[in-house]
Parts: sequence; C-alpha cells; structure tokens
Amino acid sequence: MKKSKLFSLITLVLAMLMVFVACAPAANNEADPTEGKSDAQVQTPADKEDEPAAEPVTITYCNFNSSGGNEETLAKMVAAFEAAHPNIKVEVETIGYDDYFTQMQTRVAGGTAPDCYELNIENFAAYANKGLLAEISGVDVSALNETALNAFNVGGKQYGLPESFSNVILIYNKDLFDQAGVAYPTDDWTQADLQVAAEKIRALGDDIFGIWQPITYNEFFKVVAQYGGALLNEDKTQFTINSPENLAAAQALVDRVLVSNVQPNAVQQGGMGDWDMFMSGRLGMIPTGIWAFQTFTDNCDFEWDIVVEPGSTQKATHFFSNCVVMNPETKHPEEVATWLAWLASSTDSADIRLAAGWDLPALKDLNALSAYLDITPPANREAVFKSLDYLVMPPVIEDYALMSDIIGQKLAAAAEGTITVQEALDQAQAECEAQIKLG
Repeated sequence: MKKSKLFSLITLVLAMLMVFVACAPAANNEADPTEGKSDAQVQTPADKEDEPAAEPVTITYCNFNSSGGNEETLAKMVAAFEAAHPNIKVEVETIGYDDYFTQMQTRVAGGTAPDCYELNIENFAAYANKGLLAEISGVDVSALNETALNAFNVGGKQYGLPESFSNVILIYNKDLFDQAGVAYPTDDWTQADLQVAAEKIRALGDDIFGIWQPITYNEFFKVVAQYGGALLNEDKTQFTINSPENLAAAQALVDRVLVSNVQPNAVQQGGMGDWDMFMSGRLGMIPTGIWAFQTFTDNCDFEWDIVVEPGSTQKATHFFSNCVVMNPETKHPEEVATWLAWLASSTDSADIRLAAGWDLPALKDLNALSAYLDITPPANREAVFKSLDYLVMPPVIEDYALMSDIIGQKLAAAAEGTITVQEALDQAQAECEAQIKLG
C-alpha cells in the first residue's frame, strides 16, 4: 500500500476515535451507590421518607395511690407525658394498698419488679438501706419542695422523688366556738391555748367534747417534736423514747382523756370515730389530714375552718409523702428518670392532680397551686402551706414498723389507764432497745 493511502487511513481512524470520545458521558469519580445491588436493595429518597421512626421505649410503672378512684387521673397524666415525650411509653399497673407492699416485696426479691414504682415513706428507708433502689439523677428536680425532696435523700443521693404530699392541720367547729364564747384559733396558738378552749367547749354538754387527737404512734412522734423531744438521738444510734420532753408530750395527750376529759374515752365514743363525731357537731377540734376537706364539706351542716397545728415549745406538723423510685435493674434509666421527674414536678402533672382533688404535688412554688387555694371551705386554706414551715418526719429506720407498733401499744395502755405514762415510755424504751438494732 502506498504511503499516502496508509496515512489517509490512519487519519480517518483517529478522527473517528475523537468523535466517539467526545460523545461519551463525562467520567464520575464517585462510586455508583447502586452498583452491585439488586433493585430491592436500592433505596430512593422517597423510600427514606417512608422509613418508620424508631419504636418508643416502653417502661413499666406500678402504684397503689391511684387505686379506688384516681386510676383515670393517672391515665390522664400518662397521656400528657407521652404527648410531650413521644419516645417513651408508660405501662401502668395499679394494685390496692392492702396487697401492694406484700406483692412488691415478693417481686423485688424475685427480680420481677417494674422499672419504677411507688413507695410510702415508711417503706422507703428499708428499700434504700438494702440497696434495692437506684439513684435518680440527670433530671431537674429544682421545682420540688426541699423538705419533701430531702426526705428521700440517703447519704447525699436521691433515691426517691416526692410524688405527692399531704399534711395535718387543726380543723375546728366555728359554731361550737361561738356557743362557748371562745375566740377562733389562730396560727399562733399553743397547746395551752388549745386546752383552755377545749375545756370551755366541753362545758357545753355531756355529749360535747373539746378535741379528739388519737393517742397513737403517729400523733405521738409529732407532739414529741412540739415539746422539743425526739424518739432517737441525733445520729440515730440510741432510742430516747422516755426522755423528759417525751414524757411531757405523752402526759398531755393522756390527761385529756383521763383527767380533764376534754377528749372522749372509749365508752363516751360509743363506737363512733373521730371524723363521725366531728361531723355530728359534737367535737370542737380535730387535728387531721387535709384529705378530710371534701368529706367534711359534703357532710357538715355547720361552719368550720382550719389553722396551723398548735405547738408547745415549738411548732411541728405532720408530713405524709409517697415517693416514686427506680429499679436498679431497669434497662432504661434515662427514660425512667424523665418520667418520674415529670410526674413529681411538672406543672402539667400538678394541674391534672389538682383538678381531680388528689393529693397535693410537692411543689415549692405556691403560684402553681393557686387553683387549690381558691377552693372553699375551708376559708383559711393557706394554713395548709403555712404548715410546710413546720414539717416533721417520723424517725425513719429499717425496723420502722416494729418501733411504731411497740410505742403505739404502750400508749394505748396508758390511755386506758392500765399503766402510767412513765411506765408506758419506760417499757417502750426497753423493748425497742432489746428488739431493734440501730446504727
């Protein structure tokens, strides 16, 4: 072949190659994400939008306090919480009070306890001391009343949050005070003032009594505090049940029945309870819990009101609180802590609780409880919150139930007159020392 023809052929081939390269798609340095995948494995942007969200975490919560009337209230709280925290679902189990603690003890021992649950203050210490509770941390609890919060703090760690509280105030029959010509009680009253008024009301008739304050352990530890006493020494290593201050407190309670008789004895009670006697209009004063308000509103045909409980050398008033706690074996501690903090301290939870007339939330901001203050009777509902300045807690020890049983039995015997007050406290001191180890 001649050189001219060969050169022409080479030129034509090169021209064709240049045209082919120019028409080819541009090179892409990134790997093709669909390369090596089947159609079923290739996910388009539209497919990603349809991908379901992660399943919410489900936690279990067991309680006793909603049983018998507030199950629906608790359900509303759960619904409000889940709306605000769609990543958490709460399964609620409610058990009646009579069976609750027996069942919970069995379940905790068997490793089948729920993620979180409710305890009363009497059982809290035993669970905490045995290492059965987890510390609740990482959540904001600054809205809670500090006294209530500290009740469930052990060794600087928060093992429970106060879910609700109730306290005791002095309720009085205004009609009987008017008939006796006695000025109504004030928040500044002392036990001496109370005794004078009780004697004048007692003088109104054989079946009229000035006061009824049950002579039980629960009343005793509070009155002891009013007289400046205590059942244990400061570091809770020794019992001080028969101290002079405690003797004065117990004597004042018993003398109302056996000496001045401003309080009815068993025969005079005639089978009636203290609430029934008050509602019948035969009782001038009764120290009892704020949970009595609705019952008295529905059943009293006379005017009544409340004040802070009288003190002696100082004021002291009962404080009852249930707490919510975390199972240390839960697999969802963050979600549990979030639920417990919301239940105890959120304004949404408080509003639902107050609207139902359930126990008060243990909040320190009284503005959040304004709806409660607007309800009458009683007119002096602010006394409920004034009482928070004088709260006293029972001496919480592991053998709390045994201690309270021993003291309660001895006080009952003294109130019946079968033993003296001194003998009652001496015997209680000796039996508690023999049967209960402190420290």
